[in-house]
Amino acid sequence: MESKSPKSTTADALGLTESAENQSIVQSPVDERTLVKKIDLFLLPTVWLMYLLSYIDRTNIGNAKIAGLQSDLSLSSGQYSVALVVFFVSYVIFEVPSNLILSKSRPSVFLPTIMILWGTVTCCMAAIKSYRQLVALRFVVGVLEAGFSPGVLLILSSWYKKEEQSKRFAVYISAAILSGAFGGLLAGAITKNLDGAHGIRGWRWLFIVEGVASIGWAVIAHFLLLDFPLTSKRLTQPERRLAHERLQASHTSTEEKEMASSSDRSPLKGALRPIQQSFKNRTLWLFTVGYMVIVGSSTLSYFYPTLVEGLGYTANKAQYMTVPIYAVAFVCNAITGYFSDKVPQKRGFIISGWLTLSLACSIATTITLNFSARYTLLVLLTAGLWSTNALSLSFASSTFGALGQDTSTRGVSLAFVNAMGNLAQIYGAYLFPEEDKPRYAKGFGVVSGMCALGVAVVEYPKPITTLYKHTKRLGITFMPCAILPSHPVFATNILPLPNFATTLLSPPPSPPNPAPVAEDSIAEVT
Repeated sequence: MESKSPKSTTADALGLTESAENQSIVQSPVDERTLVKKIDLFLLPTVWLMYLLSYIDRTNIGNAKIAGLQSDLSLSSGQYSVALVVFFVSYVIFEVPSNLILSKSRPSVFLPTIMILWGTVTCCMAAIKSYRQLVALRFVVGVLEAGFSPGVLLILSSWYKKEEQSKRFAVYISAAILSGAFGGLLAGAITKNLDGAHGIRGWRWLFIVEGVASIGWAVIAHFLLLDFPLTSKRLTQPERRLAHERLQASHTSTEEKEMASSSDRSPLKGALRPIQQSFKNRTLWLFTVGYMVIVGSSTLSYFYPTLVEGLGYTANKAQYMTVPIYAVAFVCNAITGYFSDKVPQKRGFIISGWLTLSLACSIATTITLNFSARYTLLVLLTAGLWSTNALSLSFASSTFGALGQDTSTRGVSLAFVNAMGNLAQIYGAYLFPEEDKPRYAKGFGVVSGMCALGVAVVEYPKPITTLYKHTKRLGITFMPCAILPSHPVFATNILPLPNFATTLLSPPPSPPNPAPVAEDSIAEVT
């Protein structure tokens, strides 16, 4: 009797195999467009509002600070920085383990559950009486929120092709941007109108209202979120088949391969294999450095209320003056995400362009003390950082999928990039101490340096690309070894990153003087 391979068994169980006469499935473009719209309808509004509330719960400490938290708890500038940092310590530690759990479970259950838990802890922050209680609860919120952001990155990368991801990641990140605007409006309304209600200070009401909102939406999200393409119960079997096959065709999904081979591994090997496969990929470390400088620079968002207060506004007015900063960033992020999907091979150039703008604005901010000019520069600086944030994540996600990483390995890779990026926020929390006002030279100086490093990480492959073109004209087959996937030599996004120190040279082909290669041609590397 002929035995079936594990892969065939998995495919049969999921209804993915076809008869010999109907082995290839032909779907019309309308069918695929309809499916993508359905996926968008389930996923994007749900994760958008979840991330909005997540980011508000994470950053509301900045609004609570100027609403009275610092004075009521007698916090020094250093103690406030510790309260910021401790969140990211637990957040960074638990991101990779959380994504490993998510890849083996149901997102529609896992993500709403942790959201209910962190919403509950946020409500409890309204009862804190001391600095130690604040630090303890911030640590717990970090543990619980650690699974959310990398989990959403994994889900989005599991449902969309690489040329579809920039727009969706921009939508996702826009929630974090608008949380700054909504957070400022909400904080201003709560701290002004509820201060003293039932004998409770306004900043305490801030934690209560925002925590309850997270709990309520988490319950609704359970009934809306999709799981993974092969297992989601909210799609029909033909829709699951099409969702899976379109990703396979674009080298984005290896979910079936992972499911088929998982039964052949011991539990320990199964847990360690994604980590080993992820960390062996040199592309991971390149994206990690690039994302660290972007997120590290973005830590100044925690100090927007304080920086804007320096313009001479009252505490309540300063809450509202943060709104235009995020509004401009929202528009720039949306435009960047839309056009990046049209030219995915240019994503690296777009990132470096935005970082260069942010670098110039950061330097100018340290030079001038004109508060109106500094506010304008702060608006442009924020727009550049948020636009590169979303684009960097979609860039990393599509590249990891194109390299053939299965769901668990891609989950580890995305969680690690996100975790190390947020690790930068630990030292970023100390960049703007109150004693440095009004210039904040140290903070903006470090932001300038990180933006410059980000440009260098993205742009350093250009000389190698130029060398490639020259050697190609001479008839020499040259394989550049550290090219980011945005560059022409790596434009297909399907090649594994070779050894940084290795180049492959072969004898020139015949005839010895071939015709010049077009500037925009893409090399074929075998």
